[in-house]
Amino acid sequence: MTKSEALYQEALQVIPGGVNSPVRAFGSIGATPKFIRSAQGAYLYDEDGMQYIDYVGSWGPMILGHGRQEVLEQAISACRRGLSFGAATAAEVEMAELVCGMVPSVEMVRMVNSGTEAVMSAIRVARGYTGRNKIIKFSGCYHGHSDGLLVKAGSGAMTAGVPDSLGVPSGCTQDTLSAAYNDLESVEGIFRMCGEEIAAVVVEPVAANMGVVPPVPGFLEGLRSLCSAYGALLVFDEVITGFRLGADGAQGYYHVAPDLTAFGKIIGGGMPVGAYGGRREVMELVAPLGGVYQAGTLSGNPVAMAAGIAQLTALKAHPEWYQQLNGQAERFFQGIGAILQKLGLPYQVNYVGSLGCLYFTGQAVTDYESAKSSDTGLFARYCREMMERGIYLAPSQFEAIFVSMAHTEEILGRTLELMEKCLGACGQ
Repeated sequence: MTKSEALYQEALQVIPGGVNSPVRAFGSIGATPKFIRSAQGAYLYDEDGMQYIDYVGSWGPMILGHGRQEVLEQAISACRRGLSFGAATAAEVEMAELVCGMVPSVEMVRMVNSGTEAVMSAIRVARGYTGRNKIIKFSGCYHGHSDGLLVKAGSGAMTAGVPDSLGVPSGCTQDTLSAAYNDLESVEGIFRMCGEEIAAVVVEPVAANMGVVPPVPGFLEGLRSLCSAYGALLVFDEVITGFRLGADGAQGYYHVAPDLTAFGKIIGGGMPVGAYGGRREVMELVAPLGGVYQAGTLSGNPVAMAAGIAQLTALKAHPEWYQQLNGQAERFFQGIGAILQKLGLPYQVNYVGSLGCLYFTGQAVTDYESAKSSDTGLFARYCREMMERGIYLAPSQFEAIFVSMAHTEEILGRTLELMEKCLGACGQ
């Protein structure tokens, strides 16, 4: 029995499912979790001493790679001054100024502790600002585990909210309406029926929780127009895309400005942190300035702020890094496509910038329904074989591949070589 397997058996006795987040479980691929001991650059090292090329990157925030020197130095220095104060610090102001300076649609920002908290709070602000209750979300888009957003995918253009988890009362989701991602007509239909009741449309500008599904041309622009016409707010969940597609996120990449934006742990260099922000007149409703209450003892934690300031400052100072990263990632994902063509395999590769996904399906993936056509059994076999060869992938067909600035051309090339062997074995 390996150390990871032994730790997993121990964990099962004291942690539900043996993991502290379902995305870390390997049950869907018929394996047990790898327990990670350390990380550096593009690599992870598990408790058994195995080395892996990491394409999870702590689910996105490690855009500079693991153990980036300037980030670590600032975090360690902050630790020495104190881990938590429960009081205002200069670092919070510096972080807020950085975010507002990098993302034009954000004029004011509030720090929180996670992406879940950021989206939940942004929606509360949208409801407070508009005086309305209903929100529109999209099937297959994940916005954290708050009660009102755990809603099953609906097959119609408008679906009454049905809780997607035990313990969530139906009343919590009765004002959550589901539309089809990349289907502007489904959104228009909901607005025609109850547009005066809709507070906000919340969307991942690039859907990155059903694999990676880019927006079709006109989709985000159409959402912007509908929200403006009906007096609803457009909320971008940029927990994954924020500061990854570019210094100003997906909204800069696609040139569509939301009213509110939620960010995740990338603004903390991987530390537990999140933020939401937007137009000044909207954010001025947040307590203690306004009547929308939201609080957090650890919000703006000084260690997380120090790490985040170091990461965002580096990204802001080097816009050319994004061009380099996105170019390398594009060649990598095109390389996967070339392998599929060479082997005669009908699978699909979706990507935007440094985010991508290989789907085990023969049809184009443009929404939740087409993503679900993937052969998850085949993916499981492929994922296990990649792990055995030292390539660490998310243990789910419906998660993204994250490329970081620490992934050199040599590392990406070696990954493609191993991937061709695995895909060849799976395609037989």
